[in-house]
Amino acid sequence: MAHPRMYDDDDPVLARVREVALAFPEAVERESHGRPTFRAGESGKVFGYFGHGQSGRPRPASILVLAEPAEHAALLADDRFYLPSYLASAGWLGLDFAAAEVDWQEVAELLDGSYRMVANARLLAVLDATGGPARSPDSRGRT
Repeated sequence: MAHPRMYDDDDPVLARVREVALAFPEAVERESHGRPTFRAGESGKVFGYFGHGQSGRPRPASILVLAEPAEHAALLADDRFYLPSYLASAGWLGLDFAAAEVDWQEVAELLDGSYRMVANARLLAVLDATGGPARSPDSRGRT
């Protein structure tokens, strides 16, 4: 049985997340469990989830990223971050866009770190050569 779609394609926050996430080398979007996921390559691993919350507390305007273990405590000290249901044990953290004004440069940097944790060596070389969206002035400050 397919999962029901739990997002709106016309959501302007999702549009901005797509713009940033799909700017990584060979990034693709694929729906999984009713939500958009962003993957490092057509058959690559997920580096971002959109709109995944916690049991009993949906967070439709949010993104999940893999964070370096050394960064977890610092990020969780910020009220905008949370431990997502089912995925926290695998190292995923959520950033709730409804908690404060979105810093799109920060989003690009978080996605960059997450992408680097799952991408293969070839894609990482392309990212390092191009700089990616975290180094792009287009990702700064737009809401």
